[in-house]
Amino acid sequence: MLTEANVLKSLETVEDPEIHKPITELGMVKSISINGSEVTVAVFLTIKACPMRESIVSRVENAVSKIEGVSKVIVELDVMSDEQRTKLKLQLRGPEREIPFVRPDSKTRVFAIASGKGGVGKSSLTVNLAVAFAQKGLSVGIIDADIYGHSIPRILGLSAEQTQIDPDLRIPPSAHGVKALSVLGMKGGDTYRPVALRGPMLGKMLEQFLADFYWGDLDILLLDLPPGTGDIAISTAQLLPNAELIVVTTPQIAAAEVAIRAGMMATLISQKIAGVIENMSAVTCEECGEETPLFGVGGGLKVSEELSKSTKKDVPLLGKIPFDVRIREGGDNGLPLPISNPEAPSVIVMNEIVDQLLKNSQRSLAGKALKLSK
Repeated sequence: MLTEANVLKSLETVEDPEIHKPITELGMVKSISINGSEVTVAVFLTIKACPMRESIVSRVENAVSKIEGVSKVIVELDVMSDEQRTKLKLQLRGPEREIPFVRPDSKTRVFAIASGKGGVGKSSLTVNLAVAFAQKGLSVGIIDADIYGHSIPRILGLSAEQTQIDPDLRIPPSAHGVKALSVLGMKGGDTYRPVALRGPMLGKMLEQFLADFYWGDLDILLLDLPPGTGDIAISTAQLLPNAELIVVTTPQIAAAEVAIRAGMMATLISQKIAGVIENMSAVTCEECGEETPLFGVGGGLKVSEELSKSTKKDVPLLGKIPFDVRIREGGDNGLPLPISNPEAPSVIVMNEIVDQLLKNSQRSLAGKALKLSK
């Protein structure tokens, strides 16, 4: 028999596309009415301009139409009141403003991707690693902490803007299974407008990214740091003392020497170094298989050895990612290589790096459907 209880039960399987919790749990189901075999479900949107309204309608229709005896599903949309949004904010974030990733019960693994200089492919690497993590069934987020030189939205292919539920609670947009935040969303999407902020304001903006957005239950959070050892690097260590540093270099010795200085910063602020990645390593000829070291040889190993010696701890060389022009092409088109060319040699190395990082994960992955690469 078709009942309101049956319909409500089916709606428990419908998740909000941005918050990733059942709409029944979020107080989004306004009413249910049944007229013979026709079911009408009224749903509260969090905001009037909800970018996921079509997805929500589709999910409700699909869930309810599966109930035996239902011939037609009508979805009516309304918008939450200020009081309802305040209640939702308290439900999601709690009564106090705080950074969820430093709570004692947080299991999110935080990696800060650092380099000594620009041009080593750090941002592209951050996005491609994030997608590789997501393809293993993990919940992943990126913060574009390179405030002046933000590029994550372009490389990840972000098209949606952040959703503001409340003046101090917003939801980051997502693409390819990865949530991501950049200052671009705070500039109204104006790519070319420069960011004119003095040093102390950079730390405040990073804190805003961490505390004023609902990230959900992330397994992995990656921060794309600006080059060098300035304000953002210091603020990251202060705001996220549990963050682990991943140092990126090219094989070029000059780049490696600068990367070592970025890694040495970790010793001054008691930050753990997860390892070193050598990016833009030798390019392999597709016809003959011969490798050509475009940017020299040995930079990654030099950084690993020097940081291991200085910290008196093992700082592994996590991998050497071959030079691959498709990484650049994917960044320009917003289509990361693990999606467009999952069998590419560079993607295979990225997956090996991800597997190494997950081996030492502080978070239990029991019960997760990990799509591990062979």
